[in-house]
Amino acid sequence: MTAYLKLDHIDKSFARGGSTTEVLREVSLDIAKGEYISVIGHSGCGKSTLLNIVAGLTPVTNGGVILEGVEVNSPGPDRAVVFQNHSLLPWLSVYDNVKLAVDKVFSGVKSRAERHEWCVHNLDLVQMGHARDRRPSEISGGMKQRVGIARALAMQPKVLLLDEPFGALDALTRAHLQDSVMQIHASLGNTVIMITHDVDEAVLLSDRIVMMTNGPAAGIGDVLDVPMARPRRRLELVTDPAYLKCREAVLKFLYERHRFVEAA
Repeated sequence: MTAYLKLDHIDKSFARGGSTTEVLREVSLDIAKGEYISVIGHSGCGKSTLLNIVAGLTPVTNGGVILEGVEVNSPGPDRAVVFQNHSLLPWLSVYDNVKLAVDKVFSGVKSRAERHEWCVHNLDLVQMGHARDRRPSEISGGMKQRVGIARALAMQPKVLLLDEPFGALDALTRAHLQDSVMQIHASLGNTVIMITHDVDEAVLLSDRIVMMTNGPAAGIGDVLDVPMARPRRRLELVTDPAYLKCREAVLKFLYERHRFVEAA
């Protein structure tokens, strides 16, 4: 069976002056449609570089990214990115920040009224319809991230790319937003790749967790299946044997890698 999204033997090196740094080596992964993948690893292992390659923001040195049988090597609305920094335009309202993306993607496809309804729909999806007329400076950090997610979803991407989207938020806001993302994923069945440092977050949200080896020349050290039924409720998972087993496996992998670095 052909993968929906295929990372095919990706190598990435950066050259500066007379030296070359190899960041990624032989990264290969097949991702099914509707799958939620988390990528975790120590700082400097190339997680964000890998995400940027999938997004088309960073060219590969070797290999390629194949989406529905077609190689993608430049940015496109079929792959939407939500960064840790919300990247909202401060002079535009919440609604207009989403509308900007919708107009760019759908100006020749949807009428003005349809585009308006689509913007409202996606803001409602992330529970931000009530704040549509506010500017980014007038809403909280968690609300800004919701708007960023709404803007990304409004592009109807084939793949949603999340680069530590909850990393700058407080614990309670982070938990609420994680729950919202789970609900959206259950509702839309979209394909998601998320970069994270948070083990509990990875286990809670993912179908599989991709664990990266340490850089330089990082690769995929292991891929862990998360065999827990959905919907998932975080309070019930605290004592769930499958949850605890997955959490232990990821922590063990990361700990062993960290010990290897210290020994070196």
